Amino acid sequence: MAIIEKYEPGMFCWIELATSDAAAAKTFYTSLFGWAAKDMPIPDGVYTILQKNGHDLGALYQTKEIPPNWGTYISVANVDDSAKKATTLGATLVAPPFDVTDLGRMAFVADPQGATFALWQAKKKPGATIRDEANTLCWNELMTSDIEGSRDFYKGLLGWNLRVSAEYTEIDVGECPAGGMMQMPNDMRDMPSSWSPYFAVDDCDAIVAKAKSLGAQVYVSPTDIPTVGRFAVIADPQGAAFDVIKLAY
Repeated sequence: MAIIEKYEPGMFCWIELATSDAAAAKTFYTSLFGWAAKDMPIPDGVYTILQKNGHDLGALYQTKEIPPNWGTYISVANVDDSAKKATTLGATLVAPPFDVTDLGRMAFVADPQGATFALWQAKKKPGATIRDEANTLCWNELMTSDIEGSRDFYKGLLGWNLRVSAEYTEIDVGECPAGGMMQMPNDMRDMPSSWSPYFAVDDCDAIVAKAKSLGAQVYVSPTDIPTVGRFAVIADPQGAAFDVIKLAY
């Protein structure tokens, strides 16, 4: 198990669940993935760090202001510069750069298609200290209403290397595969563009069955992706969507 101490600029570095019911969400995810939940008091309530084997993998907090969703954080060298650049590329600043104590500096951004994400400039906190293992983050994916516009925006902002095919665009940070983006299917065009996390699992079908028993809704049943693995799309009992995948490699 490699403990992460630093992320390259452009790498997905943290995930954060905004939920309408923090207690229920903690019960669901700790039961599903075996995570530990560590509550930390903050001025507006409680921020819960999610951990595997004592190492941070993400967080959750309760809010009524936005629908339940998993948020995506991306590491940058200078959040002020990146936030300014994002606006010149057509994005909207949901929250301009601000300090998170001595842990880091961040901004919330909505891309030109409306998908929200956070920019993170690490100080004492790099982000997740564990990922790419069973029951941790392994991929981030954008469903977008305008794939060409999204490619142009993120490449311009973050310098990602994009591997484009007719069905899917893979995101490399340097030479490291990190995520992907795809055009929203016609039957989903009424849904907003959004980022979602993939969690690596040892058994996709077993996790889906367990999630259903815990009150989750399955949007996409376990499905094979040739040479990649077997995945499913799930919504937790509060409605936040995420993906699970049993990788073939």
